[in-house]
Amino acid sequence: MEIAGTKLFVKALIKEGVDLMFGYPGGYAIDIFDELYRQDEIEVILPRHEQGLIHAAEGYARTTGKVGVCLVTSGPGATNLVTGIADANYDSIPLVCFTGQVSTGLIGNDAFQEVDIIGITRSICKYGVTVRNREDLGRIIKEAFYIARTGKPGPVIVDLPKDVMLALGGDQYPEEVNIRGYKPSTGVHAGQLKRAMKALDQAKKPLFLIGGGVNIAGARTELRKLIELTEIPVVSTIMGRGALPTDSPYYVGNIGLHGCYAANQAISECDLLFSIGTRFNDRITGKISDFAKHAKIIHIDIDSASISRNIIVDIPIVADAKEAIEKMLLHATKRQTNEWLEEITTWKNGFPLSLKTKQDINPQRIIEYINKTFKEPIVVTDVGQHQMFTAQYLKMTGDTRLVTSGGLGTMGFGFPAAVGAKLGNPDRTVLCVTGDGGFQMNIQELATAVCNELPIIVCIFNNNYLGMVRQMQQMFYDKRYSCTCLRYHKSCDKNCRDLKKACPPYSPDFVKLAESYGAKGYRVWNQDDMKLAFEGAVHNTKSPTIIEFMIEKDDLVLPIVPAGNALNHMVVNC
Repeated sequence: MEIAGTKLFVKALIKEGVDLMFGYPGGYAIDIFDELYRQDEIEVILPRHEQGLIHAAEGYARTTGKVGVCLVTSGPGATNLVTGIADANYDSIPLVCFTGQVSTGLIGNDAFQEVDIIGITRSICKYGVTVRNREDLGRIIKEAFYIARTGKPGPVIVDLPKDVMLALGGDQYPEEVNIRGYKPSTGVHAGQLKRAMKALDQAKKPLFLIGGGVNIAGARTELRKLIELTEIPVVSTIMGRGALPTDSPYYVGNIGLHGCYAANQAISECDLLFSIGTRFNDRITGKISDFAKHAKIIHIDIDSASISRNIIVDIPIVADAKEAIEKMLLHATKRQTNEWLEEITTWKNGFPLSLKTKQDINPQRIIEYINKTFKEPIVVTDVGQHQMFTAQYLKMTGDTRLVTSGGLGTMGFGFPAAVGAKLGNPDRTVLCVTGDGGFQMNIQELATAVCNELPIIVCIFNNNYLGMVRQMQQMFYDKRYSCTCLRYHKSCDKNCRDLKKACPPYSPDFVKLAESYGAKGYRVWNQDDMKLAFEGAVHNTKSPTIIEFMIEKDDLVLPIVPAGNALNHMVVNC
């Protein structure tokens, strides 16, 4: 039986277990949307912008473990996905992005809404292909899902010319995949693992460094068993947070640019660093020549290209984190780490994380209220100071999840990702912690949340500034606040150091804006307001609630490692 490519497309998605996808129609995808309209097994969510769409798909994939699916039209529809594709690539998020395309006979002719999306995204996706023949359609879709979810997960782009999708062809969808040159790593090299365990036994100051690969591999249970068995302290990247509960006696904290003092100090003083599922990017290493300079380094990662790329390691092991930890459990023994743990505790007690401000409401108190009030929430952040405050103060116990843009650092990620997280987890509390700058980058997705009746609690930390850049201007650029004040009007002078001056009003009014979309809005100046606002949000079960927290611009994220410095050269007060 012959069917159109559009029909095979829908059949393929159902076979791949897709029950929800994110789509925005256009001229070169209209036939596919028409076919989707005729079925009721796949729900199609319509965000208000393609960038919001792909971040929503990311939030869905990051919190469900499923592949996120996008469908957009050609040209601007496709290019609006680019930031999200890069974001997913850096954080190893499995996505399959379908893009409409002009008919094959027009490709290369500068046709209306034609772009070479495969060429544009070649360096930021795991795989991309244009389907040029109807008979290849089923195989390519099958391969796309397989590539996205296996090995190191990542985004895959499938470009769909209009004539291919309308052409008739076979109705068979492949059951198996066989891709020449693509063989994801399986198994663990026994010899290398034996060397690693021997080195672990000989170390006096061993330390585990846990990255996002442990969470992606679903290895949290195995890691917790390993740490309880060995009693070795653990530091993490932001993406690795939650792999070990933050109240574990062996968890030290985050490392890196805004890592806690004890964690950065532990990296600098350990004699064996056992890292699992991280690629040692510059935000966590600081000055590379001084990174863990007393330590032998072991690195487990599923991507062989990530090993010894940034940090030269002594014992490389290419393996899935879960499989590797399971093998380690067979050989691990309790270690004598009391003196090492006491040394770390001294650092923790000497330099605890704490905001030294006198304001009634500040980021630390807001996150601590969330810790106390919500049981195992999904907390999605945008990018900026609020992201670092959340990473520092959010307790990660039970199944609490932190979803954030780690590698690319994409402002505008937070709220649409929260939309995707809530769609994928309708029975869980989803909070979005964002800044007044980042929230406005994809503010239009309020309509998506309202129309889909998603009770997301949006916490805007409003300090009137692009806070993270302003902090760097304050600390390293002699307080020259270039283009970071969100209250700036054309009639302003540049005398932002005069604290007594009257600044123009803030725009927009977030409470009125929430109401204009059909959401609820609160403005919070003190802790009493905060309690009332969160109580109101909990009882608002049919629409999002925006809580605008009026915080001080002088709340700085500390410690901070100045650029070019070693991790133990931290600024802890300012």
